[in-house]
Amino acid sequence: MLRTIPREVAIRFKRIGDPVETMKVRRQKALLNSMIDQTKNRDPVSLSDRVRAIILGSILGDGSLKLNEGYRNARFSFRHSVVQEEYFRWKVDQLKDISSESSVFRQADDGGYSKNEKLRYQSRALELLTEIFRLANQRNQFHIRRKWLNMLTPLSLAVWWLDDGSIVGNARKGVLCTDGFEKESVIVLAQYLEKVWKVRTHVGVIGRRRDSRRPQYYRLWFSTEELKKFLRVILPHIKVQSMLPKVILLYNDPELQERWISEVVVLTKFPRQVVEQIVLQKKQKWKRFRE
Repeated sequence: MLRTIPREVAIRFKRIGDPVETMKVRRQKALLNSMIDQTKNRDPVSLSDRVRAIILGSILGDGSLKLNEGYRNARFSFRHSVVQEEYFRWKVDQLKDISSESSVFRQADDGGYSKNEKLRYQSRALELLTEIFRLANQRNQFHIRRKWLNMLTPLSLAVWWLDDGSIVGNARKGVLCTDGFEKESVIVLAQYLEKVWKVRTHVGVIGRRRDSRRPQYYRLWFSTEELKKFLRVILPHIKVQSMLPKVILLYNDPELQERWISEVVVLTKFPRQVVEQIVLQKKQKWKRFRE
């Protein structure tokens, strides 16, 4: 990366009788001016494909892009419970290019559903983040559109699942909690998953009581086979051991259980004994699998 060169810097021409030396000095001055032009108004941070993928997945989950009043550029932020500290630290480590020394801090219980202390991340305000903000927002409101959904990668989907996905039902079905989105937006997400990733989901309604009201929310539900297809896409990007329970399916049939363990081991590269131990731990928590 070129270093920014102050405009006060100048090349002093000496009185040189030799025309060859004079030409060398002129070339040096031309090079200096070129370097100044190239660095003028340039954002010194480049957004890697990996950072962009994590941001795009996060804004569907626990993250957000905000353009605060009085600022020219947007910031990316997210938070997790201290229970998910390993996952939080993994995310932060991936985002070094857009971070500052004060990007990570702790928050006390703010009255939400979880009473645990929160870990919060906030990036620097950057023009490159503003570009993504403009894609995902209309009139300063977050908007689900295929224009930016098409930029999602398997890593983006992995982050989205780790943020808001859960294995439910018989321990082989799944759901993505999209409670913050309107029904029309959830339908767009379902259509995107089917069209691009060949994964079919069902948009289902749930009721949740909040402030003496019982509004309706819409979520994406996966059958067992569709969930397995989705997990096979994201498994190579699961790098946090404590989040492995989110991709472990449970079976009573030992042969079927062994097949899924093998798939997880091959695709995530985690040691077999680690995956097997998590399977045992999960089965102890699910009543139908306790012996």
